[in-house]
Amino acid sequence: MKTVLITGANKGIGLETAKQLLQAGYKVFIGSRDQNRGQQAISELEAVGHADVEIVTIDVTDPYSVKQAAQELSSKIAQLDVLINNAGIAGDFPQDASNVTQENIRNVFETNFFGVIQTTQAFLPLLRKSDAPRIVNVSSDLGSLGRHSDPNYEHYDTKLTAYCSSKTALNAYTVMLAYELRGTNFKVNSVNPGYTKTDFNFHQGHKSIPEGAAPIVQYATIGNDGPTGSFLSDDGVTPW
Repeated sequence: MKTVLITGANKGIGLETAKQLLQAGYKVFIGSRDQNRGQQAISELEAVGHADVEIVTIDVTDPYSVKQAAQELSSKIAQLDVLINNAGIAGDFPQDASNVTQENIRNVFETNFFGVIQTTQAFLPLLRKSDAPRIVNVSSDLGSLGRHSDPNYEHYDTKLTAYCSSKTALNAYTVMLAYELRGTNFKVNSVNPGYTKTDFNFHQGHKSIPEGAAPIVQYATIGNDGPTGSFLSDDGVTPW
């Protein structure tokens, strides 16, 4: 049975991703910084018949927590097949480029960028033991410089400097990591769920949560002929 760790998976797209991967036959580890909320997610999944699911307490902004989570998982499984870096925050509002605070930007980057890097590095040894390791960095089309440069883009006037910049930086890390792991069975991609109705955006958006999770699951489960080092969504490639 293949194994997957999903950070920030106690609700929203992360929880739905867990559900879909359980349905696909994966052993799922729910990453949650709050143990009680993580256990609530486990109970919700078990209530609908999913047994192969466990909680891993992890705060991606805390190096000690990340190290402990990696050690815990290493004691339970021989290899990790998929890491989905889903944990993310939007930051405080407003985020106009001219007056967004340094504190706000740093807080967002701690989770959305630095948290991804230290989590990925901590779990790479376990991922290397898989025959077909996959890393999915959950990004956003709001991190696309190409789209933000297009006056016809529906979110062209979005003023989310901290959040958008963190996802652009995340995309850059995806490219660098995929390049370093070229020639191996690793597939490393940024995946854009699309504008999905969740607590994260006050339930705005065009897509349902199951629709938002679908491309994450798609690229978490790709074969060895699949893409790597790409920015992807359910309608193909998202411009950098």
